[in-house]
Amino acid sequence: KVEEVFTDGRRIITFRNGTKKEISADKRMTTINFFNGDVKRIMPDQSVIYYYADAQTTHTAYPDGLEVLQFPNNQIEKHYPDGTQEIVFPDHTVKCLYSDGFKETFFPDGTVVKVEKNGDKIVVFSNGQKEVQTAQFKRREYPDGTVKTVYCSGRQETKCSTGRVRIKDEEGNIILDKK
Repeated sequence: KVEEVFTDGRRIITFRNGTKKEISADKRMTTINFFNGDVKRIMPDQSVIYYYADAQTTHTAYPDGLEVLQFPNNQIEKHYPDGTQEIVFPDHTVKCLYSDGFKETFFPDGTVVKVEKNGDKIVVFSNGQKEVQTAQFKRREYPDGTVKTVYCSGRQETKCSTGRVRIKDEEGNIILDKK
C-alpha cells in the first residue's frame, strides 16, 4: 500500500488492488473507493453510506439503526430498528410493513389498503367506498349506506340504505327481496 499525507492534513491510502481510502484532516470522515466502483463513506455522525456501483443502489445506515436503500428506479426503502419497513415506489405508492405482520398501502389516488396478519383486507377507496375481504366473505360498503356482501359459498346479500334487502342463492336466484 501507498500512503500520501497532504498539507491540509488529509491522508490517502492506495492499496495494491486499486482501492483508495481517504481520511479527512480532522479524522471524522472516511471515504473508501473500492476497485469495483463501490464507494463507502463513514460520516462524522457515524452514519455509513455505501454505494453499490453494479446495482446503482445506495444503502445508508444511521447510528440510531435506521437503514435507507435508494434504488436506480427511485424506489426508496426505509428499514426501522423496530422491524417496520416503509417502501416508497416510483409512482409514489407507499407500503408500510409492520413487525407484527400488519400491512398498509397508500396509493396516489387516495386508496388505502390494510391487510391484517390473518390475511383479512380492508380497502378504502378514494370515492368513499369501502371493501372488507375475509376468507368467509367480501363486503362492499357504499357512501349512501348500501352494503353488498358476497359469501364464499356464492350467496349474496344486498342491504340498501332505503331498507330494501335482497338475498340471492349460490346460483344467483333471488330468494328474498324485501322492500
